Amino acid sequence: MSSTPIKPLTLRIGTRGSRLARWQAEWVANRLRSCHPGLNVVLVEIHTQGDRDRNSRLAAIGGTGLFTKEIQRAVLDGLVDIAVHSLKDLPTQGPDELVLAAVPGREDVADALIAPVHQTL
Repeated sequence: MSSTPIKPLTLRIGTRGSRLARWQAEWVANRLRSCHPGLNVVLVEIHTQGDRDRNSRLAAIGGTGLFTKEIQRAVLDGLVDIAVHSLKDLPTQGPDELVLAAVPGREDVADALIAPVHQTL
């Protein structure tokens, strides 16, 4: 009797190509691998409108969802299985077919903004 080897399960994570986005997605991938040995996790880089237009002000080219719409569409179309986003980039309302399934614990909250004297946000 011949046995067919079991193909390992592959999970495709959609992410932007920025250094931060890839780091965040790899962080999630490593956590998933540690919880599920044998799981094959691959990152799929998706270019978003916010990535393509780096000269316009974000508000001028659509504001909300500029870094998430294409990735959400990839999940809905079955091109990736899950997406990893920076929470700050997610619109408050997303497609009804998708859920915010997990938010990892916060890391060091001691980030700081340093600006020239007399500059305000």
